[in-house]
Amino acid sequence: MQFLDQPPRFLFFTGKGGVGKTSLACATAVRLAEAGHRVLLVSTDPASNIGQVFGVQIGNHITALPAVARLSALEIDPQAAAQLYRDRIVGPVRGVLPDPVVKSIEEQLSGACTTEIAAFDEFTGLLVASPLTQDFDHIVFDTAPTGHTIRLLQLPGAWSGFLEAGKGDASCLGPLAGLEKQRTLYKAAVEALADPSRTRLVLVARAQGGALREAARTHDELAAIGLTRQHLVINGLMPAGEGEYDALAAAIQAREAAALAELPPSLRDLPRDDIALQPFNLVGLDALKRLLSDAAPAPVDTASVVLPEVDQAARLSSLVDDIAQDGHGLIMLMGKGGVGKTTLAATVAVELAHRGLPVHLTTSDPAAHLTETLQGSLDNLTVSRIDPHEVTERYRQQVLATKGVKLDAQGRAMLEEDLRSPCTEEIAVFQAFSRIIREAGKKFVVMDTAPTGHTLLLLDATGSYHRDIVRQMGDTNVHFTTPMMQLQDPKQTKVLIVTLAETTPVREAANLQADLRRAGIVPWAWVVNNCVAATQPQSALLQQRAHNELREIDLIRTQHAQRHAIVPLQQQEPVGVQRLLALSELSPLPEPTPSGA
Repeated sequence: MQFLDQPPRFLFFTGKGGVGKTSLACATAVRLAEAGHRVLLVSTDPASNIGQVFGVQIGNHITALPAVARLSALEIDPQAAAQLYRDRIVGPVRGVLPDPVVKSIEEQLSGACTTEIAAFDEFTGLLVASPLTQDFDHIVFDTAPTGHTIRLLQLPGAWSGFLEAGKGDASCLGPLAGLEKQRTLYKAAVEALADPSRTRLVLVARAQGGALREAARTHDELAAIGLTRQHLVINGLMPAGEGEYDALAAAIQAREAAALAELPPSLRDLPRDDIALQPFNLVGLDALKRLLSDAAPAPVDTASVVLPEVDQAARLSSLVDDIAQDGHGLIMLMGKGGVGKTTLAATVAVELAHRGLPVHLTTSDPAAHLTETLQGSLDNLTVSRIDPHEVTERYRQQVLATKGVKLDAQGRAMLEEDLRSPCTEEIAVFQAFSRIIREAGKKFVVMDTAPTGHTLLLLDATGSYHRDIVRQMGDTNVHFTTPMMQLQDPKQTKVLIVTLAETTPVREAANLQADLRRAGIVPWAWVVNNCVAATQPQSALLQQRAHNELREIDLIRTQHAQRHAIVPLQQQEPVGVQRLLALSELSPLPEPTPSGA
């Protein structure tokens, strides 16, 4: 593997959700540790699952992994990091300043802005010389899906620049008090990221047009901030020979070959490794060792594989029938990156619009591209996205036109400085999200959400706002409705959890469901996407993968979901209005061919 040749101290694995970043990061960490290096494996994903891969509890502290000598792991937990950050800022003044002042500081540190800064603070601490990391030869980062990662990697420069120029009393006064003390740390972090002798970034992609275009965009954005030492890994390629007797495998091979033939120019000159699709789930040490093994893969044993029929009533269109009866509402598709939320959100929206219902299809995912999925228009359907840059600029102009209108020149300059804080984006995105929720009172709004961790942070901001409003309204007896109250009302909001029938996506979906229920939001249905078991494959590799899916489907049906739908893996990518309409109507299994046909 070229990306493992003379590895520098820092290796970052990034890419679109679901391409296999976690598996590759974990397998790389194991390989380096077994080669005699001391390795720290770090997840920056708010919905990290590296603990699940190794079958141990990790959390927000460096934990030695007993199964692999010289390997430790750390999951940066934004909420735990935020609490430690608050304690570090507030602790020294508690009992010294009056209680109302301390309470005011705590309130300033209660928002999503502090959560972001705290996670970033931990992240940058790993990039500089410190007692925390001095014993490790390599630090391997398993990053959040692309949009969140770019944001994280841009933050050291963004906060350093803001602190260099900052003069105002920012709305993030509390967080900034801690940031100011760390100015030297952030400068060192920027230097480490930009130094190719210390940092290598591995772009992970599937051989799919959308994933490769996303990888090209990531390449360009990260090169622009100094991360030029990049490698490309094409993961999950259908092995040669699997398509000989299987139409689905043959179609996937042809699709992959066409995508690689059109590889974006910015990716063509990168060092590249190809990794084959595996018949097994990438959970556990043995599976991780086999992923990057130079040995020939063992033949797939299908003698014991029996594929019973999957429930043919579990069509996506049946769920849409029930949704359509309400006439309006918010439909949110949530789940792990790479499970197909964008495709299924577009499918639900197109189905509703095709029935003559007004629909607004939108996304909160910075890396989502709905127009590429739709490739066309439809009556009754409008499409938008919450673009962080666009909504932030709109918010800045709104604040300047209201709060800034009566300020003198000096005060306006201070306000403008305040609004250049990276925290401003969090506020702006939350406001845009709230407007979308209100719109669902008149029509259907179908939202393709960002991958799990990013969505939970957005919901955390929604919950914080709800608690503030409840506290302020107190005993006024004034009727009010917050966005969180609308999300908690099943007549106004239906959450569809999207997953694949694989161990890690199902486990993460179950954790997401538990988090939502703690927030008073009960998921309405689960959708199993790209189901191989529903296609009755002939390929030995696909038969084994289908067999592995059956256990997960049974867990979903019997333990997790109130209702569910199954969407089969398609020979052709479900792109364009007509294919999306067909997708929702598909039976999980094709009708049997009449004898003699």
